[in-house]
Amino acid sequence: MTNNFVQPFEKFANWFDKAQSNSLIVEPTAMCLTTIDQENCPSSRMVLLKSFDQRGFCFYTNLTSRKGDELKINPNVALCFYWGVLGFQVRIEGKVEAVSEKEADDYFSSRRRGSQIGAWASKQSSEMKEWQEFEDRIAHYTKEFEGKEVTRPPFWSGFRVVPKRIEFWEEGEFRIHKREVFERKFDEQNWIVRKIYP
Repeated sequence: MTNNFVQPFEKFANWFDKAQSNSLIVEPTAMCLTTIDQENCPSSRMVLLKSFDQRGFCFYTNLTSRKGDELKINPNVALCFYWGVLGFQVRIEGKVEAVSEKEADDYFSSRRRGSQIGAWASKQSSEMKEWQEFEDRIAHYTKEFEGKEVTRPPFWSGFRVVPKRIEFWEEGEFRIHKREVFERKFDEQNWIVRKIYP
């Protein structure tokens, strides 16, 4: 059967609100992002969800980082949220697209100044000779932007994960979990909804 396009996003928003309001969850926006390299090997790391709507789920990064390089090669990704205190897990599979320049500028301007300087100073995923090298770069950009607004680096922006599959997993006693899957093709605005065995 098909369901209204908005339904999985409404369900995600409901679960996300519960995660954000639970004081035992330290970072409810944390999500595991899995990318694929040129040899078809997966790589996973935690990133932070910065916004979401019916278009998809957004995060930001250094475009020259390992994940940035891998996203250029293969736009297919997977996300996973796990809020163990609530017994909730959400798995998302889809493709990334670049956020708009305005979205990237707006988010960058909302960051704390120290994080903005850090974005300029970090050669993310590149090898450093020693920690002092990074501290020197931080000092350099702190001085460069002294007394003025820190602009967004040209090598720093965001991605939106446009989902084709979203799975909601709810923990049950005796491992009798509830799983609900929403799937769609990229050219369709309706979801196929299925219940699956745990």
